[in-house]
Amino acid sequence: MSRQQLEKVFRRLRQHAGIVRPATDRWQPRLHDLRHTMAVHRVIAWYREGVDVQARLPLLATYLGHVNVSGTQSYLSMTPELLAEASWRFERYASGGKEHAHG
Repeated sequence: MSRQQLEKVFRRLRQHAGIVRPATDRWQPRLHDLRHTMAVHRVIAWYREGVDVQARLPLLATYLGHVNVSGTQSYLSMTPELLAEASWRFERYASGGKEHAHG
């Protein structure tokens, strides 16, 4: 199946599900946006697992087919959930690594 065919099917599925952005937005949700979403969710999961996110970014870059990490970093849109996880990690670091309640 070609990318063009996949994009066409995705548009039909999106329309069928009623997933649309306001007409004033630059574009409607695209199949490619799922890559961005997956990358953000993976980083959030790594934060929650307590792993070294910076050390794992090259793995994510490779998975996404990027030549370097900077290409992957552009995928990581700051979402409220990602910001909360990164903030919690920094708070823990700044307090000397003491455990805090995290939910």
